[in-house]
Amino acid sequence: MSLLSLSLIINIFLLIKQIKNNTNERIISELKIYLKDNNLDLIDSVNRKIAESEQKQLRELLTNKLETVERIDRNSNKLTESFAKFSADTSKTLNENFISLNERVSQNLDRINLRVEERLNEGFEKTNKTFVNILERLSRIDEAQKKIDSLSTNIVSLQDVLTDKKSRGTFGEVQLNHILSVVFGEKNDKIYEIQKKLENSMIADAVLYIPEPVGMLCIDSKFPLENYQRMIDVNISEAERKQYSRDFKLNVKMHINDISSKYIIPGQTSDQAIMFIPAEAIFAEINAYHQDLLDYAGEKKVWITSPTTLMSVLSTVQVVLRNIEREKYAGIIHEELNKLGKEFKLYKDRWESLSRNIKRVSDDVDKINITSNKIERKFDRISRVEMGCEPEIAEIEYSEI
Repeated sequence: MSLLSLSLIINIFLLIKQIKNNTNERIISELKIYLKDNNLDLIDSVNRKIAESEQKQLRELLTNKLETVERIDRNSNKLTESFAKFSADTSKTLNENFISLNERVSQNLDRINLRVEERLNEGFEKTNKTFVNILERLSRIDEAQKKIDSLSTNIVSLQDVLTDKKSRGTFGEVQLNHILSVVFGEKNDKIYEIQKKLENSMIADAVLYIPEPVGMLCIDSKFPLENYQRMIDVNISEAERKQYSRDFKLNVKMHINDISSKYIIPGQTSDQAIMFIPAEAIFAEINAYHQDLLDYAGEKKVWITSPTTLMSVLSTVQVVLRNIEREKYAGIIHEELNKLGKEFKLYKDRWESLSRNIKRVSDDVDKINITSNKIERKFDRISRVEMGCEPEIAEIEYSEI
């Protein structure tokens, strides 16, 4: 009995369990069907909400982009107008400045050319006049030289005229003054001066004012006539001739020493001086037969000259002085050209700076145009999109932005 009861209980339990399992499966199945139906509605609702939201965002985006494009177009137009006006104003200003600069440069060059031409013409006129005067005076000197040569060859008649040393000195000074006035004109204190008193209280027969490094050059007239006359006398013996020749050399050396000690003053005069011998015959004697005297004079920085050679020296000095005057005008022209070159360099630097600024502005405008074109292309693409493709288009726009 007990076994039967136990078996019954077990069967009832198994039956209840089976019924319970079947009920759960049915409930689960029904629940799945219910959830599936509700889920479809939910998905549709969610999709509708998403579509509505995307359409709203798309409309807002289109509206914002349209406003942005309009603002960019307005700004671009304003910028283009401003740049066009700036470019026109700049070009006008540059043209006006360039025209003004050209006018000033042309005026300055014209003034410089005019001054140069005037000075050159004046210089040429003065040079021509000087050459004419020199030729005239040279003809006079030739005539005077002929007379001097006749006096030099006829020592006896010269001795009658020049009876003592003072007369000979006066003769040399007069001849020296005459040569100076012929070459440089009378009383030309800027170039020469006669009877010039020096710092050591010595008086030079004449001085030449030559530009450095020469400086003030002293000229002194010396006339060693007595021993020269004895030396060339045909009636003396050979021994006497040699003795007079030695005496003549001593006289010339004494004159050289006298000039070197009196007329070469450091700090005031040139370091050299000129000894003027007014007789061509005596100068020719020294130059031809007494080379030792020329060497000694060179050591003492004393240069021996005659009327002819002194004329050559003075003519050379005159050419040097004229060249120095011309170089002064050339220096003025060079200085003006240097100033003009600095102005041109400043103009070039400012023009290059302005060109760089214009190029920078032009590059910025090009970049703005590129950005504007990109936005315009995107706007065109959005305008051509059909409503069925909004999500894809929105995704494209977001990715591009």
